[in-house]
Amino acid sequence: MAAGNVNPFNVSDSEEEAEQRRDGVDTERSPSDGAQGHSLGPFSPPAYSEPAPLLSSNRTSPNVDGIPASAAAVAGIGGGGAETRVSLDAIAAQLLRDQYILTALELHTELLEAGRELPRLRDYFSNPGNFERQSGTPPASKEQGVGPGGPLNRAGSISTLDSLDFARYSDDGNRESDERVAVLEFELRKAKETIQALRANLTRAAECEIPSQERKNYKSSPEIQEPIRPLEKRALNFLVNEYLLKNEYKLTSITFSDENDDQDFELWDDVGLNIPKPPDLLQLYRNCGNSLSLHRETVDVAVNVDPNDLPGDYFTQEPVLQTEAVQQQEVVQELEYQISILNSEKQSLAEQIKKLQSDIQALQRKVSSEPTSTVKLIQSKEDTPCGNPPLDNGQYLDIRGVTEMDSSSDANTTETSTTTTTATTDCTESTTTATQPYSKLNSTQSPQGKTSVQFDQPNRKLSPAFHQALLSFCRMSADSRLGSEVSRIADSEQSVMLMLGRCLPHIVPNVLLAKREELIPLILCTACLHPEPKERDQLLHILFNLIKRPDDEQRQMILTGCVAFAQHVGPTRVEAELLPQCWEQINHKYPERRLLVAEACGALAPYLPKEIRSSLVLSMLQQMLAEDKADMVREAVVKSLGIIMGYIDDPDKYSQGFELMLLSLGDPSERVVSATHQVFIPAFAAWCTELGNLQSQLIPSLLTRIEKLLKQGEYGLDEHKLHMYLSALQSLIPSLFAVLLQNAPFTSRAKLQGDVPPIEVTRFPRPASPLQDVATIVGSREQLAVLLQLHDHQLQHEGTTGWDSLLWVVNQFLPQLIDIIGRFNVASSTCVHEFCRFFWRFCRTFGKIFTNTKVKPQFQEILRLSEENVDASAGNGILTKATVPIYATGVLTCYNQDEDRKLLVGFLEDVMTTLSLSHAPLDSLKASFVELGANPVYHELLLTVLWYGVVHTSALVRCTAARMFELILRGMSEALIDKRVAPALITLCSGPEFSVRISTIPAFGTIMETVTQKELLERVKMQLASFLEDPQYQDQHSLHMEIIKTFGRVGPNAEPRFRDEFVLPHLHKLALCNNQQTVESKRIDIATQLFEAYSALSCCFISEELMVNHFLPGLRCLRTDMEQLSPEHEVILSSMIKECEIKVENKGIGEAQGSISIAASLVGEDAKTKFLSKMGQLTTSGAMLANVFQRKK
Repeated sequence: MAAGNVNPFNVSDSEEEAEQRRDGVDTERSPSDGAQGHSLGPFSPPAYSEPAPLLSSNRTSPNVDGIPASAAAVAGIGGGGAETRVSLDAIAAQLLRDQYILTALELHTELLEAGRELPRLRDYFSNPGNFERQSGTPPASKEQGVGPGGPLNRAGSISTLDSLDFARYSDDGNRESDERVAVLEFELRKAKETIQALRANLTRAAECEIPSQERKNYKSSPEIQEPIRPLEKRALNFLVNEYLLKNEYKLTSITFSDENDDQDFELWDDVGLNIPKPPDLLQLYRNCGNSLSLHRETVDVAVNVDPNDLPGDYFTQEPVLQTEAVQQQEVVQELEYQISILNSEKQSLAEQIKKLQSDIQALQRKVSSEPTSTVKLIQSKEDTPCGNPPLDNGQYLDIRGVTEMDSSSDANTTETSTTTTTATTDCTESTTTATQPYSKLNSTQSPQGKTSVQFDQPNRKLSPAFHQALLSFCRMSADSRLGSEVSRIADSEQSVMLMLGRCLPHIVPNVLLAKREELIPLILCTACLHPEPKERDQLLHILFNLIKRPDDEQRQMILTGCVAFAQHVGPTRVEAELLPQCWEQINHKYPERRLLVAEACGALAPYLPKEIRSSLVLSMLQQMLAEDKADMVREAVVKSLGIIMGYIDDPDKYSQGFELMLLSLGDPSERVVSATHQVFIPAFAAWCTELGNLQSQLIPSLLTRIEKLLKQGEYGLDEHKLHMYLSALQSLIPSLFAVLLQNAPFTSRAKLQGDVPPIEVTRFPRPASPLQDVATIVGSREQLAVLLQLHDHQLQHEGTTGWDSLLWVVNQFLPQLIDIIGRFNVASSTCVHEFCRFFWRFCRTFGKIFTNTKVKPQFQEILRLSEENVDASAGNGILTKATVPIYATGVLTCYNQDEDRKLLVGFLEDVMTTLSLSHAPLDSLKASFVELGANPVYHELLLTVLWYGVVHTSALVRCTAARMFELILRGMSEALIDKRVAPALITLCSGPEFSVRISTIPAFGTIMETVTQKELLERVKMQLASFLEDPQYQDQHSLHMEIIKTFGRVGPNAEPRFRDEFVLPHLHKLALCNNQQTVESKRIDIATQLFEAYSALSCCFISEELMVNHFLPGLRCLRTDMEQLSPEHEVILSSMIKECEIKVENKGIGEAQGSISIAASLVGEDAKTKFLSKMGQLTTSGAMLANVFQRKK
């Protein structure tokens, strides 16, 4: 057969081999196992062997040396006239057929090491059934004189030849009998275990055998898949485990092995009996396309081969009798192999075409750069490929190529320099119409259209070889990656993008961290315009990982770039390229990176598909809000959620938005809560306004939750949640008022015509953010001015008929709120303060006309302050609730004109009178004075109200007024206290009623605590001394109780002189007098108050003299009372007395020790002075200084 021909069939030289093929023992063959060296012409890849048929047709051909005919054939290949080569597969077949097992094994090992494994040898040595024959004489053994034991003179083993250790046997096969017995026993035991396992496998296989009828059903219905057999399952398990181990999925492999503990994954023989091992999963996957048939109806047909297509000597080398099945299979394999060879040839030719095109373009540029134009390169359409060239081929000025072409073109140059021009008009026209996804990159002028670069050519006659050798001394490195990039200068936008995509990953790690933001424009531009999705993904990954912990400015730069990228590429690429980068960083260990993700979600929201905005991005932000531990990240998440709420248009997401609002409001960080009020709630309210459920769902839901809190708060109101819901309602007030304006009857008449009166600066309360500004919600300040003018006119003259949104506020919202504030305890100062703030902002936002005509009448109707109801018990219930302070502080203080102030003064006077005369609790009045007294603006007004009570005819009202002074003194100026408060208190003390005088004591104590003016303090001190020393007060138990209580409250904060000279001595006297008290109830009351006072004063600094003279004696008197009245208090008092006595003793010891320490310090100072003077005398080197500290010998 001529060289280069291919043997299309892998048939054996003997009938025995054909019989083995028919028995299915050796039927596997890969398309690449056969003829691997087919000649492909000049472009074919080299093959390691060329298959050829075996030259011998005899089964064996022994010679003197015992070499088989196949070996002789190999040795005698060169003897013929035409050189032929025998395929390795044929050699292997001959060796196995002639039982040269060791030679075949050595060949198999060498091929494995060279990476050229033969399937025939692999299957043979992997099959343990080939080595279990204990008897029988191979054909070659008889002629070679080998013993009946086979080619290996040892016992058969269950091990394959791959795992046999030939070193443990001597060359002649003889070993000591005991070692042989041990080996045989071990192998016998292993054989029994294998036989038992195989029997179990066969039993399971027989149990799972599918009936023939069912198999027919599977064949007739391809959609019904036949169940997996146990043998198939074990084989697939082995291959899967092998794939996992090869690809470093070790943990997965361990888990897989544990789940299949009935199988040994280290031994293929465990799969089944006499089953050859198939190729690995990767090889099966690669070959599946060549062997899978199309899913269509097929019929069995006979296939034969035309003898003319076979080599001439085929029938002389191969047996004539071959079955049709073998012929068909081998024909198919050969055709598939030919297809693979043609595909590889096609790829090789395509690469050469690309290379030639690049060389042609480089040559064109070289020729066009010569000085004069006397030669023109003519290029026809037929010779020039006008298709779009690859973006990365032929688009560079290759320095190396130019150098080589210079040397080759010098041979053809004449003394006169020439220039050429390229005729590429046809190609240019044909390529400009191509529709590329990045066709805008081709819009610039092509390289051929640029001005030619001309170089002066020397008038020399050097040989090209000499010229090239001379230029080789230029030190240029184009072999490395960087050298290759430097040598290829980009001459188009496409090639620039490709070059940047390759170089930026290497540039970024070498740039200083502080300057990496300078790379952001370059990275984004490249990522935006690069044609390869993989490179774009890599560049965006670099962008998000550019800086380890980006600061605020760096994050702003990255976000600005991301927005520019999104604006340029559109929503599809933003979803596919930018969002995955955000998702990867969502759980990054650095909070700055997670902060970047949170901010990016908000910044990219306008440029994402709406489905992604309301699903993926919303879920990402919700997860970060619930799980992230960094306050600044959650703050950014809330702001981004607000932006999402401004773009979302899926009504089904309302409930999720409401839950997100509550989650944000309940965040422990004040920053997150502030961002919720500033961004999220206004955006969410705007969306609810568009949906039409601001008044129907959002606000009623919050009110319902507040009412639920009140029902649950019988044993204690959750003030934190109340604050959360009320603050949300407060942030919704501007949106609610905007709804009123936009849905009013006059909205259609609101047009910007003529001069519109400007809005007063104080018309609206200061918004928490621009999103809560009513002008921003409406559209503009001018539009708001027009609407406000029409709003006021409508309320004053036309009424509210047909104004549904306003009627909802008046008839549903306000009554529900007033009912709520009348149901919670007024003692909760936090709740009172929150509702006061809410009503104040509500009334200021809705305006004075609305407040006077809609809000105040509803409160006045409930409070019912008419004189005829003063004594009626029905009218007093609401006066003791929080309605009074909220109405006084939240509604009546909204506007500060004279009529408003008069209304507030009259209301407080009426409440004080009503509560005093009806003996009702004063908590609501106290709450009103506390809320108003916190603002110095209302101090004068409150003093006016109290003066009304001071001069009232009823002692009850005067007592109430006296007690109210204590609440407003903190924060009041001393001048006002001196001129207004002190005279009023003195006036009350001069009255005949002891109850009124006693009521002034807390106020006097507060003055002593807060005032520093000496004259005023002396006046108060004299008044308190008169209470204690005047005989008319000696039997006033209530007065003594009030004084002791006041001393305990103000003593720790009062002036030390007042405490030492007045408080402690008088407490001592009161404790001493209480020992003589005969009424036990009064005695226990005084003792209890004294105990509280002494407990508070024990924390103060008390001098030793006062401790010995007043404090300790007073405690001992008090202990005497407690021993009889309250033993549990007596234990505490004894401990306090003991501690005070220890302090006194320690002070005495400390003074004695202090005198000793003073003397010791004087001695120490003297010694230090002498030492330093001695050191000062040393003027020599450091060696002498060291000698100072040496002991004298």
